[in-house]
Amino acid sequence: MFWIKHLNYNNAGPVLKKIYDRVSGPDKQIDNILMAHSLRPHTLTGHMALYKNVIHHTNNTLPKWYLEAIGIYVSFLNKCDYCVDHHFAGLKRLWNDQEKSEEFLDAMKKNKLQDFFEDNWFKGMSYANMLTLNPKKLSQHDVDHLREANFSDGEILEINQVVSYFNYANRTVLGLGVHTEGDILGLSPNNSDDPDNWSHQ
Repeated sequence: MFWIKHLNYNNAGPVLKKIYDRVSGPDKQIDNILMAHSLRPHTLTGHMALYKNVIHHTNNTLPKWYLEAIGIYVSFLNKCDYCVDHHFAGLKRLWNDQEKSEEFLDAMKKNKLQDFFEDNWFKGMSYANMLTLNPKKLSQHDVDHLREANFSDGEILEINQVVSYFNYANRTVLGLGVHTEGDILGLSPNNSDDPDNWSHQ
């Protein structure tokens, strides 16, 4: 399944199984990206804590659909089909609009997100592009540009952290040969009111 050994739920020891119980979906489903951490359960807890707080925390003020869209775009730039497929399925659930979802995907693939997003949302996407592909070229001017688009400094931090998280997740997937076989696409720990609730629904 991956390029390194991994432990599924039935083969997990008590420590790992306890973590799996927290992150599991229907019928004890464990996403492959999480199972890839099974030989080092402490990195799985670190991954989940980062993911839950960056994407699914009640103190975020940017809409969840936008954070998901940023993650999909970063994953697309990194050619990480696993994360694109998972989070696009999640975005479709959030929007509940098949046509809009397909328009976003098409605009992203054609490098025409400026035609899909309003100007302020597109500027956030441009920052995501730069931070992913050319981080050394970023300057304070790029942050000022986001402020001019009416993003607060806290929201700029949210964008920064989503981009940074997905670059981490993409490299976990691409570096270990993780794929979607057996996964249920689009599940996520959406209970933002409880940061300790990691269950995938």
